[in-house]
Amino acid sequence: MAKLGKRTKAAREAFVGKELVSVEDAVKLIKSAATAKFDETLEIAMNLGVDPRHADQMVRGVVQLPNGTGKTVRVAVFARGAKADEAKAAGADIVGAEDLMETIQSGKIEFDRCIATPDMMPLVGRLGKILGPRNLMPNPKVGTVTMDVKTAVEAAKGGEVQFKVEKAGVIHAGIGKVSFEDGKLSENVRAFVDAVTRAKPAGAKGTYVKKVSLSSTMGPGVSIDLASASGN
Repeated sequence: MAKLGKRTKAAREAFVGKELVSVEDAVKLIKSAATAKFDETLEIAMNLGVDPRHADQMVRGVVQLPNGTGKTVRVAVFARGAKADEAKAAGADIVGAEDLMETIQSGKIEFDRCIATPDMMPLVGRLGKILGPRNLMPNPKVGTVTMDVKTAVEAAKGGEVQFKVEKAGVIHAGIGKVSFEDGKLSENVRAFVDAVTRAKPAGAKGTYVKKVSLSSTMGPGVSIDLASASGN
């Protein structure tokens, strides 16, 4: 086993015995341990009582974080004509049709979010094997297949976060930077937890939200009290 660095060791020791703490205490603890030379991301992990192999237990959705993510999101839009112009005016980084499809097929994916107008989906559908595994496939359920490309682009640029449960029943997301004020990070945590809670699928049985943990990019994690995590 690799020997732990002094900072990592100190951070882990600070977390010993700390579990099921309030959101505010967790944020303070994580910020105090985030000593990397870059602005680390506050990451959330939610363990859910679902089996996403069953369609009626799939959890996916989108949430507009009240204080953004602190991340610059690059947006690609599949659109033609007036809708392409609308996307460019809204701040999309890449706009195209067949040319964009060919760029993606060549392995060049220089965007973090992909939006498409409904008429472009037959074209985009050819990219399923490339975009799907990267969670970049446009989907009407999260507002990325839409005629209102202006709103979709602005939302993506403004701190909107998509989430989708993984095979093990876990949802991961980055929900801010540790340089944010404590209160803003706490608001983002609660907004995310509430969005996932509202996305509870019909097939979920028993306890839906089993555990919520926070960590920084390079730091250890801490579990938070579920009652404290709810914004309701």
